[in-house]
Amino acid sequence: MDDSLLYNLVGVVPEAEQWLRVGTRMLAALLLGAIVGVQRELKGKPAGVRTHSLVSLGAAMFTLVPTEAGMGLADLSRVIQGVATGIGFIGAGVIIKISDEREVVGLTTSATIWAATAVGVAVALGYVLFAALAVLLTWLVLAGLTALDAAIARRRRSGALARSIAQPAHAGSGSGTCFAGPLGLKHSEGVRT
Repeated sequence: MDDSLLYNLVGVVPEAEQWLRVGTRMLAALLLGAIVGVQRELKGKPAGVRTHSLVSLGAAMFTLVPTEAGMGLADLSRVIQGVATGIGFIGAGVIIKISDEREVVGLTTSATIWAATAVGVAVALGYVLFAALAVLLTWLVLAGLTALDAAIARRRRSGALARSIAQPAHAGSGSGTCFAGPLGLKHSEGVRT
């Protein structure tokens, strides 16, 4: 095969060291994205392992190719800005507004897609440990704050956050109102409920 034809088909043929560096980073981005996706998959969300893996890998590729081609930092920052902006369209696609119930769902999954993108960019730039820390923190937020979200939702459903119990502050004086809210008793002058 003619060398010019080969060059036109594949561009630059990387050396072994570059293959190893790029391949390792691509694999790391894929695996770290998959770890985030596993959590979403376990929760039965539509964007799971495959989506998060591909988002992270794609973000890594958008970052790796210009980096390996020798693009300067200023130009690379514009590429990363484009990736961060573009992923918003995928994120928006998983957000659904249920108008009958006045509820918006999919925000957390959208945020995890955005986080998987950042993980892919970090891995591509060689910050694999930072990316792994971000994945760990993402898991902690998704697992740990879910219990807090559930507790708040239970209180909201029971009406504890929405209602206040009005009682006269001083028996017979009528000079103030005492509210019993979720954070304790509060006294307010001249407020009627």
